Amino acid sequence: MTTTHTRPEHTAKQEWATGLTAFGAVMLFLVGLLGIFRGIMAIAEDDVFLTTRNYVFQFDLTGWGWVHLALGAVAVIVSVGLLRVSTWARVAGVAIAALVIIANFLSLPYYPVWSVVMITMSGFIIWALCVVRRGNLYDLPEEPAPSQEHRTYEGRRPYEKRPPV
Repeated sequence: MTTTHTRPEHTAKQEWATGLTAFGAVMLFLVGLLGIFRGIMAIAEDDVFLTTRNYVFQFDLTGWGWVHLALGAVAVIVSVGLLRVSTWARVAGVAIAALVIIANFLSLPYYPVWSVVMITMSGFIIWALCVVRRGNLYDLPEEPAPSQEHRTYEGRRPYEKRPPV
C-alpha cells in the first residue's frame, strides 16, 4: 500500500497575508519608536512643540509626553507579537493604532505636521491588520512544497498506474 505525503502549496493569498502582517508589525514598531521619542521630547519640554491657547483639548505638554511614551512602548511590545503571528497581537495592534490616531488628533495643535503623518501611518497599520482573515495566517506551510514533486516512496506520482507485472 502506498501513501502520499502532500504539503500545502503556497498561494498568492497566503503570501499577501504574511506580507501584510509583517508590514503592520514593522509599521507599528516604527510608530511606537517614534511615539517613544516624541514622548521623551515632550516630557523634556523641548522647544520643538507649539503651544496654542484656547484649544478645546488643552493638556500640559508633559502630560502629552507621558501619553505618547506609554502608547509607543505598548506599540513596540505588540509589534513583536505581530512578528510571531499571534492573534492577540493583531487585535491589540488595531487597538493601539486606533489609540495612537486619537492621541495624535488631540495633540494636533502641538505638532501639526507630525501628527498628520502619525495618523496616516496608523491608518495603514489598521488596514494591514484588518484586511487579512485569521485563518490565512495559521494555514502557512512550514517550508515551501516543490511544484510537481508529490511522489510516493516508490517514485510514482499518486495518480499514475502501476505498470503491469
